[in-house]
Amino acid sequence: MAHPIYEANEKSPYGNLSRDEFYKKHKIFHRQSFTKNKQNMKIFTQSWQPADSSYKLRGLIGMIHGYASESSWFFELNAVAMAKSGFFVCALDLQGHGFSEGSPDHIPDIQPLVCDCINYFDSARADHPNLPPFLYGESLGAALAVLVCLKQRTAWKGLVLSGAMCEISKKFRPMWPIEKLLPAAAFIAPSWRIVITQPPASRSYKEEWKRKLIERSPTRKTCGKPTAASALQLLKVCEYVKRNCHELEVPMLIVHGGEDMICDPEGAKFLYAMSTSKDKTLKIFTGMWHQLNGEPNDSAEQVFNTILSWIEVRADLSNTE
Repeated sequence: MAHPIYEANEKSPYGNLSRDEFYKKHKIFHRQSFTKNKQNMKIFTQSWQPADSSYKLRGLIGMIHGYASESSWFFELNAVAMAKSGFFVCALDLQGHGFSEGSPDHIPDIQPLVCDCINYFDSARADHPNLPPFLYGESLGAALAVLVCLKQRTAWKGLVLSGAMCEISKKFRPMWPIEKLLPAAAFIAPSWRIVITQPPASRSYKEEWKRKLIERSPTRKTCGKPTAASALQLLKVCEYVKRNCHELEVPMLIVHGGEDMICDPEGAKFLYAMSTSKDKTLKIFTGMWHQLNGEPNDSAEQVFNTILSWIEVRADLSNTE
């Protein structure tokens, strides 16, 4: 089964089709809605599943996108591919991303985002109580997925982390002395935007046409320059994950680009080594960058097939227990 990414071009992830035509072609039933979180903010949510209602679903996959991304557009191509394989797939736009309310590039506290993920995925799992649930996250979304699993110890049958934000690369950290001054800057001017030498996408997506596609998203809010409060929070999240990942016991697959210039592969290796899961796999893809879907399509499909096969084996095993 060819991945839908082969139909994308630099203008649209759906190729020459409209979004609805794209879903119809792939026989996907798509649903979207808004929910209010505890801060009374509108959070956008959506789901994908086989359009054939008689199809017996194999499992549930909750997906969390990364910083400066969103649950629609390019990110959802993996969601559609997973749904085509028989899964109920659901995702939300994090605060300040996509259709959700919030200040772009500004995350002064990570905990409200964790709560949004837990509340939405809890409701999705409650609607599908018989499906084995899996959690998938990219970059910041992978760190959030770790935080969710640390709070919900036994709720998930498996955790998949792609380009996990466990250690921000020295090539991407704020230059000295800005990093040392971040706590003071975040306190005095939390909304001050840090100037980065290159936009994150230029170091994340190897394929230039995919970078252009990302920039064309109609709901893209980010400018790629985090605020001082955000930069400090992201560094704190990495430290928290490293301090607490030994408590992870959930089955886990970690995939990471060997030439990731945003999130250092050493962080993924540390997470793998320190977690106490009895079922864990680490795959470092030589030469690949941060966004594994941003590689040439054949390589992106290779990574996706690794992820899907890992989930399928555990989903099918859970369904026979």
